[in-house]
Amino acid sequence: MRKNKRNVALIAASGAILGLTASLTAPLTATASTAAPAAKPLEWTKCEGSGLDPRQECATVRVPMDYSEPDGKKIGIAVSRIPSEKPDVRRGALLLIAGGPGGGSLDEISGKGQTLPQEVRNAYDLIGFDPRGFGRSAPVSCGLDRGDLVRSKYFPWPAPDGSVTESMVTARRTADACERNGGELMRHISTADNARDIDRIRAALGERKLSAWGLSYGSYVGAVYAQLFPHRTDRFVLDSNLDGNGDRVNGQVGRALWAGFETGVEDVFPEFAKWASKPGNQYRLADTAAEVRPLVLRLAARLDREPIPWPGADTAELNGNVLRQAMVDAFYDPDDGFPALAQLILAAQKGTVPPAPEPPPEPLIQNALAVIHATTCNDSDWPESSTQYQKEVDQSRAKYPLTAGMPRNATTCAAWPYPLKQDPVRITDRGPSTILLVQNERDVAAPLSGARNLRAALGERAVMVTVNSTGHDAYLGNGNACGDRAVTRYLATGERPARDAYCG
Repeated sequence: MRKNKRNVALIAASGAILGLTASLTAPLTATASTAAPAAKPLEWTKCEGSGLDPRQECATVRVPMDYSEPDGKKIGIAVSRIPSEKPDVRRGALLLIAGGPGGGSLDEISGKGQTLPQEVRNAYDLIGFDPRGFGRSAPVSCGLDRGDLVRSKYFPWPAPDGSVTESMVTARRTADACERNGGELMRHISTADNARDIDRIRAALGERKLSAWGLSYGSYVGAVYAQLFPHRTDRFVLDSNLDGNGDRVNGQVGRALWAGFETGVEDVFPEFAKWASKPGNQYRLADTAAEVRPLVLRLAARLDREPIPWPGADTAELNGNVLRQAMVDAFYDPDDGFPALAQLILAAQKGTVPPAPEPPPEPLIQNALAVIHATTCNDSDWPESSTQYQKEVDQSRAKYPLTAGMPRNATTCAAWPYPLKQDPVRITDRGPSTILLVQNERDVAAPLSGARNLRAALGERAVMVTVNSTGHDAYLGNGNACGDRAVTRYLATGERPARDAYCG
């Protein structure tokens, strides 16, 4: 579900997945009720699919659908493995925890996993998995209306005048569809359940401890795992980190993570403005950086009033919110996103649009959105009052006009039919010091302020490397060589910086 970064139209219409949710509580350490039982050896077979590393093999781990009934109904979690490339120096297993919710790493070990430096691939079996409800792990679907599959609809953008009324109607419609079509598993998809599944994977692999590389929402899953099973962690790298404790919005974890987009966009926009006003840039938008913000705000407001028809696109038109969503998406990856966004702006200024993109397959979108809705809504409590959402959206629009109130608006969770089972996990400093955080300074989806909150909560359990870079996905992605070296050194040798470090 990553966007095609070279396609300008997909910037506005594709289904890239975000990292945002919270989780349910559980004891600090694994107890008899939560600890993974002894497992039979996995039966590894050739993986389905094309373009995979020929060494990749797959298996299924059976886990309880409902961990409060561990002997009840089971579901299958699809797991993959590429063995260590140098068995005589093998340390253990390195689990890739994908972003999302609504994303998996089952085949990522044949993709991003192969970008890992040789010394890391020598030291570990690379392990991927599809989380419960997604991909090949008991997939779910809400059977949403086609109009509710649009990215600028799932992101809860208010109406052009700031009204949340339509968002509340959408929340009720999508929540009803998930209750009607999602099945029993929809009640049991959460970050805490993902963490418990990971411990079942660890046990099935025969590993006493597990190393991990968690990215975006995967960093939050990793933090929750480290809280629930602290003494099962070996070397944990948490990349592009989310503020899992949710202190910024009255303790409502899921809402706090959404609210991070206010800060994230503001952190990245000055970099876009400098790039978009640079002399010699073929997509230059203005003579000075100071002119770019008002230009974007004026264009979005004009498109609110006068949207441009977009034949063949799932949005049907380029309106203000589609442009705003394109901006958010572009800020994930500046190298490709900045030019794509600038091209879209230049076209819209002329009253034109790019060619309509080829959308991702509908079943894939349906599956991903069902997992997103279930995880986000099952993980933490959300208000039901439209009055509260309207008040917060109004305040956000005044303070953060670029995001127009979206980060404070109602999602499907405002009408979620299932009660919260437990309070969110509180990330604390209790446990072994096995965590390395790597974080870009300017990250639209995981702002530095949130990463610092997570770092403070972990105390001496963690060290954080802050990278002077822009974009989501720091390690081997949008970071820099200094940050990459620090992570590789930790994974390969166990050596972390003695204290928090800055990679300029």
